[in-house]
Amino acid sequence: MNDTALALVELGAVFFVLGVLGRLAGRFGMSPIPLYLLGGLAFGHGGLIPLGEAGAFGHLAAEIGVVLLLLLLGLEYTASELVTGMRRSWTAGVVDIVLNATPGVLMALLLGWGPVGALTLGGVTFISSSGIAAKLLTDLGRLGNRETPVVLSILVFEDLTMAVYLPILTAVLAGVGFWGGLQALAIALVVVTVVLVVALRYGRYVSAIVDSADREVFLLKLLGAALLVAGVASALQVSAAVGAFLLGIAISGSTARDATKLLEPLRDLFAAMFFVVIGLSTDPADIPPVLGWATVLAAVTTVTKLATGWWAARQHQVGRMGRARAGAALVARGEFSIVVAGLALAAGAVAAELATLATAYVLLMAVLGPVVARLVEPAVRLVGTASRSVVDC
Repeated sequence: MNDTALALVELGAVFFVLGVLGRLAGRFGMSPIPLYLLGGLAFGHGGLIPLGEAGAFGHLAAEIGVVLLLLLLGLEYTASELVTGMRRSWTAGVVDIVLNATPGVLMALLLGWGPVGALTLGGVTFISSSGIAAKLLTDLGRLGNRETPVVLSILVFEDLTMAVYLPILTAVLAGVGFWGGLQALAIALVVVTVVLVVALRYGRYVSAIVDSADREVFLLKLLGAALLVAGVASALQVSAAVGAFLLGIAISGSTARDATKLLEPLRDLFAAMFFVVIGLSTDPADIPPVLGWATVLAAVTTVTKLATGWWAARQHQVGRMGRARAGAALVARGEFSIVVAGLALAAGAVAAELATLATAYVLLMAVLGPVVARLVEPAVRLVGTASRSVVDC
């Protein structure tokens, strides 16, 4: 069998299995994300059926999936809503950094991985998965909830923080010194500022450029613009997800509504590959030695993310149920955490065990996040019923 035929067979098998897993998840009324991740483990290195020729396409498809997830998330909101949310939620962002980076920093120091390891693992535990959060908000029908703008504000704050953090981490790992790191940071800040200004002041022109009455032309321009912005942002060490999200923010009105309808099927297809690829990149045999520490870290940072969302939503006068949902939406870690660990491992600046621990931790959190998001409402209702029963007694 030639390479092309083998790649088609592998991709066909992956998509078919994902369809079966998605249907199974639907029968139980749960998000398909955990099953997609476990499917990735089965198809990955050391799994039951390792992929060969389809692997390269899978990784590129995963990147496109993140871009589309964040693009469609941005299409739900206007630039003014973004700015208002950021102004009101910056304190929540600071609380987020303190509560969620600290456990990673402390564990790295405890395990003897030094300041560089602490900087790396702190970034892994801090950043929520924008891709998983976007998928959860869509799957669970929570885009219109009161707490959702709070969640999005925190996610954007985190992504913008990563636009500052990644150049610093890259400079530290490369040993380029203070001035090299400062230069990388300055480039990242300029790029983010320019994109924000374009989104805020010239959004109507962006909408006019991508809009078209012809669906084919509209799709090509829209997808092309999204990939161009994401690629340029990534090349300048700014998150591709930030670029895609801000492009979505810049598109408004009927153009945004038409774009959402047009891109939803593509988003679902490529987003599924994103979750599979997280599993593909992991050898199951590497997980058991670090599973204990990863479990401890997962337990602690689940609580800290729940506390972050609860506190942030409370500042916006959201009710108890909404506060709990906000925290649960932030629990999952994913794409950025893997990127951070991969950068450190590729640079040879940290122990290989750190990257393995980070991968095991991300897998745990990527599975745990959707489960917590699904179960948080019944749990809050149960606690509320128990509290009323105690009071009545």
